[in-house]
Amino acid sequence: MIIPGTLDNHIGGLEVAARSGERIEKFDPCTGQLQSRIARSAAADVDDAVQAAKAAQPGWAAVPAVQRGQILHRTANIMEAKADELGAVVAAETGKSLKEGKGEVGAAVQCARFFAGEGQRLFGRTIPSGTTGKLNLTVRTPAGVAGLIIAANTPAANVAWKVFPALICGNGVVLKAAEDTPFTAGWIARAAAEAGLPAGVLNVVHGLGAEAGEPLVLHDAVDVVSFTGSTRVGRRLAELAGARLKKISLELGGKNPFVVMDDADLDKAVRWAVLSAFSNAGQRCAAGSRIILHAPIYDVFAKKFVAATRALRLGNGDGDDLGPVINARQLANMQAAVDRARARGGRVLVGGVRADAPELAAGFFMMPTILEGVAAEDEITHSELFGPITCLYRADSFEHALELANGTAYGLTACIHTRSFDRAFLFCERVRAGVAVINAGTHGSEAHMPFGGRGLSGNGTREPGTEALDIYSELKNIAINTDPSGI
Repeated sequence: MIIPGTLDNHIGGLEVAARSGERIEKFDPCTGQLQSRIARSAAADVDDAVQAAKAAQPGWAAVPAVQRGQILHRTANIMEAKADELGAVVAAETGKSLKEGKGEVGAAVQCARFFAGEGQRLFGRTIPSGTTGKLNLTVRTPAGVAGLIIAANTPAANVAWKVFPALICGNGVVLKAAEDTPFTAGWIARAAAEAGLPAGVLNVVHGLGAEAGEPLVLHDAVDVVSFTGSTRVGRRLAELAGARLKKISLELGGKNPFVVMDDADLDKAVRWAVLSAFSNAGQRCAAGSRIILHAPIYDVFAKKFVAATRALRLGNGDGDDLGPVINARQLANMQAAVDRARARGGRVLVGGVRADAPELAAGFFMMPTILEGVAAEDEITHSELFGPITCLYRADSFEHALELANGTAYGLTACIHTRSFDRAFLFCERVRAGVAVINAGTHGSEAHMPFGGRGLSGNGTREPGTEALDIYSELKNIAINTDPSGI
């Protein structure tokens, strides 16, 4: 069975139930039916996991980084060899197609291999001194115990982005999996154990954010925290960590602008706009949720975009274009947001409602939705909905388009479609975003590239890429003094 009827925590190399014996019900996004019951962890369970990580960490740090990388390579090999199995787990717990699930596994494998290779490249520096007979150098040392909290949208990739850089740096790890997608995290933890990762180095706890996530951040033995999720929760965790002067990395939400100028290849722009707004059911922090159109092409683009959106197929088959959102609460929040936008004068061009086809009605399917006529100051312009909903905005000029693009407190990704070299590079230079793209989509990342944002999108840290090593390691300056008279 791909999804077990119950799921326990993975602590110290063992599968253990929550101390309370309580469980959370996990529902299938495609059918709305009960899928499994997972451990409902609390502070005591988190403490068990942290203590296991703390005990195992010194031994793991003593393993040469190159050898740590070899264990990560073997983990990647297991993930790749069993991609059908892991991809099926991803698909079953998220509601994605099997093809999408396997694609996500492929990206996670690439990430694992990249960070495995970093075991051979944990570079420091040699730095000239102003003092005679003195040599300065820097080395990376493990942070200690890393507390990792991930989102549900891309479970395999989210695990890989945090767990593998934390491990290669020599940390003990406690991963709090998303309660809506816990099975992928447990699967990868068991694969790492099979690859030779010592027991206790990687621990996985399940449960609700307030009950298991916050205790992880608050735990005195946790040295660094990394969180991917909503801005609201990120702000709360930053306050908890800040009060304890604890290092924290935040990868948060986005309201990403997708700009189309009058000289763009419109058919190409439409294809990328559909992918940016609706792939993964819009459940991407990098989703293109604000489509800003140069006035001369607004009507033509809107007509093509609506037609392409109407042609999308909902479902979890390999031939479908988008699946359900992750849970009923998220679906209800999206419907309410669209209703409020309508009440303020927004016009729904397509979608705007829950899917009611007989084969979809019981699941958490939202019709791909396009709105126009919403104001730059409206709630829907500034609130991340994390679903297949996007809005059209009219720009009178390039400067106006750039002003609209920079018109929210988020700053994660941005994209422009234009044939003008000057427009493209000026946009990338001036747009307030951590990632800027020319003539493609707002989403997408590579294992060796830094991803992250500014403002409400994050606190300036980056994952993955070599920049992730800065989160999970501490730089130590070593000063070597020599005495020439002793020669």
